[in-house]
Amino acid sequence: MAPSDGLPLPVPLDLSDSDRRLDMLQRMPIFGAVRGDALQFLLAQTRQREVARGDYFFRHGEKALVMYVLEAGRVSVRRHWGDHELLLRTLGAGECFGEMALLDLSARSASVRAESDCLAIELSPGDLLRLFEHDAEQFALIQMNIARELSRRLRVTDELLFRATMGERPAGTDSVFQSL
Repeated sequence: MAPSDGLPLPVPLDLSDSDRRLDMLQRMPIFGAVRGDALQFLLAQTRQREVARGDYFFRHGEKALVMYVLEAGRVSVRRHWGDHELLLRTLGAGECFGEMALLDLSARSASVRAESDCLAIELSPGDLLRLFEHDAEQFALIQMNIARELSRRLRVTDELLFRATMGERPAGTDSVFQSL
């Protein structure tokens, strides 16, 4: 995969810390109830991406090729509207972003910028295809988990859109999307 904005190419995942990674994945909704052996198989397929503070993992409109699981650091999810940049949400270690790349063929719907030096696991549709060929049941569970997470976010967004349409703004947030 070609680097975005001059980022270094991803490297094979260092599996020496696999117990910590496995524990992190099992705590995430997208990988909930997935067996450890299936996650180990999946991790062996993935790559690792380092992104320096201020650089972008990807930008709105770019081709969506992979999702990321953030191992270290903080990122901001952003969207431009005219001359304005809107912060949609911030994410930290143990969270993921770019999941839609695993499900559809559309371009990125937002930009993700590293707010600190970041380390992330990169997961592609090809990685999931290899899991499907290895264990279709565990593949299906991940797909259902992704669909559940996207559905949850859609429900929250629908509620926020409804409330915003009615003139209500959530208290104590910089963005109506922070509650996602």
